[in-house]
Amino acid sequence: MQDELRADGFETFQVIAVAIDGNVDAIRSFAADVSFPVLIDAGHLLTELYAVSNVPTVLLIDEDDRIAMPNWSAYGTDTFSEFTGVSADRQHDRIRRWVREGDAGISEDEARAAVGDLTADEEAARLHFRLAVALQERQDADGAERHFVRAASLAPHDWTIRRAMMPLRGEDPFGQGFFDLYQEWLDDGSPYHGLSGY
Repeated sequence: MQDELRADGFETFQVIAVAIDGNVDAIRSFAADVSFPVLIDAGHLLTELYAVSNVPTVLLIDEDDRIAMPNWSAYGTDTFSEFTGVSADRQHDRIRRWVREGDAGISEDEARAAVGDLTADEEAARLHFRLAVALQERQDADGAERHFVRAASLAPHDWTIRRAMMPLRGEDPFGQGFFDLYQEWLDDGSPYHGLSGY
């Protein structure tokens, strides 16, 4: 899409991916064939700044640093469309319309009101997650596990925590634990910090 829009004269359109993962080698492997920057936010600072609680999440930010479309659960490809039921085409069309016509499909007031702040529990969960990672790096597995458990209990539907901790705890992020988490999330109404249905 970036290549397409730039070829159409929109040279300033820039896709930037942000991985919330500490595994630099895995990210480097993923990013090897992409034509846009892939940043690493192992400390989850960006997810806190924008109250991102699920991935993938897309934000449309204009050249004046205004958020034209806040936290929006969008997919770049149809890799998971069979699983999610979401086609990337609709989302790509929305981005094309925003770039070409300046219409993100949402008013400034709606965009401003769309994403609430993290709750105190969600903020605490992110701190516990960070502590767990730091303790794990210091080879304190028991301390790390206590903080992983606390983070999950404080923010049970925050995928940036729950799914991010899976590989750190030796779990397959696409294994049964993922499917259990997904079902739990669906059963609780698919809570999300952001816009749904776009």
